Amino acid sequence: MKFTVLRSKFLEGLMTVQNVVSSKGSLQILSNALIHVENNQMMITTTDLDISMRCIIPCEVEKAGTTTLPIRRLVSIMKELNDGPVTVQVDEDDAAKFQSGSSFFRIIGLPVRDFPPIPATEGKFCYRIDQGVLKEMLRKTSYAASLDETRRVLNGVLMAFKNNKLTMVATDGRRLALVDHEVEFPEQAETEMILPTKAVNELMRVLLNEGEVKIYAQKNQVVFEIGSTVMSSKLVDGVYPNYRQVIPAGCDERVTLEREELWKAVRRVSVMATDKSNAVRLTFSANQLTITISSQEVGEGRETIPVKYVGKEISIVFNPEYVMDPLKNMDDDEVYFELSDGHSPALLKCSVPFLYVLMPLRLN
Repeated sequence: MKFTVLRSKFLEGLMTVQNVVSSKGSLQILSNALIHVENNQMMITTTDLDISMRCIIPCEVEKAGTTTLPIRRLVSIMKELNDGPVTVQVDEDDAAKFQSGSSFFRIIGLPVRDFPPIPATEGKFCYRIDQGVLKEMLRKTSYAASLDETRRVLNGVLMAFKNNKLTMVATDGRRLALVDHEVEFPEQAETEMILPTKAVNELMRVLLNEGEVKIYAQKNQVVFEIGSTVMSSKLVDGVYPNYRQVIPAGCDERVTLEREELWKAVRRVSVMATDKSNAVRLTFSANQLTITISSQEVGEGRETIPVKYVGKEISIVFNPEYVMDPLKNMDDDEVYFELSDGHSPALLKCSVPFLYVLMPLRLN
């Protein structure tokens, strides 16, 4: 095979797909990218057997063909070359020669037959959604997914296509983030899937702020088509817990707060947090919110924010990171805190169909 490609386009394509490749892969072929050229296009594909990523870039093809080459070595070379055309020639033994100006490299590849098969972009149903909307939904929920590998069913984001809307949920058992968006699809296309955290991170990286993404639900896996990039992922096996039962049916008090002011206040007092004392106390009293972190070993930090509140005094304790996570991933100027007392779950809401359930800490 022989082709010529712009160094900038080649590097852009390689950077799109390289994150999928695991540095600890037991199979050498999984460190390689599958490169196929024909019809003046290059298709670059990587996989770790769970997630696959493919992108297409333009090139001038003199002789069509397919090979696999070590992607991290390719990226290193392309980063060092000067801008301009790169001519690539691959022989029958998968040895690739790269010529760009006065620079020359030769890389040894592996046979195409060893590369795992990649899922096709097809499925019984295709869901269509704006890329910016999907990216925003993932941003508002993914931080709440569990990192505990013993609770594998929570190691990802639930995507539920039901009642003509897409509902995304993530929880680690101590907090829960949920967001809705209306999507049109036939009733028989209703389904639920759990997208693993690595796939969520990769998807957020390649999604743009505009354009459409096509989602193909397949058996035990899902395929996302994003322009000239295609990502497929195995799904987390298992049944997601009934998250609706942890959402409070109603709360006694509702407080309107400036999102950024609350976030920065919690962040400031968090400098006093320690491994032994990582708890922030929020005390709602007449027209003010007092935010406190105290530790016998370190000392105390306190912030006071004026708020419109005339209800009963409520003092409630949370993990400060759990308070800050949703605030820094929201765009609304105002948020709403709903709570009943210092021992029941609290709700954080905003103007869009989003809610965040936060379980209080119980201190000795």
